[in-house]
Amino acid sequence: MPEDKVVTARLPGAETAPEVEVIVPAPIVKQPTEITPIKKGPGKRRWIKPVLLIVILLIAGAGGGYWWLRPRNVLPPGIALGNGRIEADEIDIDTKFAGRILQLFADEGDLTTAGEVLVKMDTADLEASLKQSQALIRQAEQTIKAAEETLAQQKSQVILAQQEIDRTLALVEKGFATREILDQRRQVLVSAVAGQHAAEAVIAETQHALEAATHASEVYEADIRDNSLVSPRDGRIEYRVANVGEVLPAGGKVFTMLDTSYVYMDVYLPTLPAGRVKLGSDARIVLDSYPTHAFPAKVVFVAKQAQFTPKTVETTDERDLLMFRIRVRIDPERLRTHAADVRSGLPGMAYVQTAPNVVWPAALQGDASK
Repeated sequence: MPEDKVVTARLPGAETAPEVEVIVPAPIVKQPTEITPIKKGPGKRRWIKPVLLIVILLIAGAGGGYWWLRPRNVLPPGIALGNGRIEADEIDIDTKFAGRILQLFADEGDLTTAGEVLVKMDTADLEASLKQSQALIRQAEQTIKAAEETLAQQKSQVILAQQEIDRTLALVEKGFATREILDQRRQVLVSAVAGQHAAEAVIAETQHALEAATHASEVYEADIRDNSLVSPRDGRIEYRVANVGEVLPAGGKVFTMLDTSYVYMDVYLPTLPAGRVKLGSDARIVLDSYPTHAFPAKVVFVAKQAQFTPKTVETTDERDLLMFRIRVRIDPERLRTHAADVRSGLPGMAYVQTAPNVVWPAALQGDASK
């Protein structure tokens, strides 16, 4: 930085005046100021992002408002709706007797028909017992056959002894035979009758043995049939619990199947529409996975008590909060053609008539008739 200078000078107008020293201040030099360059580009467009955000929010708000205010398919009076999930009755395929699994003829996900064999248990011991009882049956039949022949012989002996007695009586009356001979003939008759009775007793006893062996054979045959586990209804295998070779106790579970002939949806309706629903009322079920198909259904259950709290109701507003469970069952005949598509757990909507003679909307009527 420049320093101040000291110079000698006279005052103006006083040439004869003595010189004096004067301090001349140093000139002020301005330092250059650093100027930060102005960045060009995004800095000038900082307002664009907030504006875009506001525009996006406005568009989203407008779209949401349109969604809420758009024209909707309004159900006519007399039809109530509720959401739920498709359910089917579960049936356990269990063993009747303790035994080992010999064969499995189905697996999880398979569709089955009523009477189809699903499991075969090991029945070697039962088959051996069946053969034994069948052998006893044949033995009893042979014994009965021999006893019947003996009975026929004894009957002929009885007839012959009776005829000899009759002739002996005539001879005794005429004096040509003694009473001793008559007594002998009578003794022969008694012996023949006793033999006849014995043969009849043998036949009766053998017949009882034959019946017992026949019943035992029928029991073994029934046990063998019961060791072939069959599907009681048309359905779908949901779970397989046991495998080939496992030994199960009596009542051991092998499969759990879904009864596809009884498929339903439980929905909950408020007090007012629930009070107007009748058993047997017409209904429709539309699944989320098949929105263009309306399955015909019927109301098969209406709860007598509210399912939701509050349990104690005193005011009208509280009564409106009550919900009643309604069970809607899909028409079994219609379900036969869609058994492979309908699965337990699928969500959907159920539409229930709360007033008679209500016309179904086209969306719920057209597909139901296909």
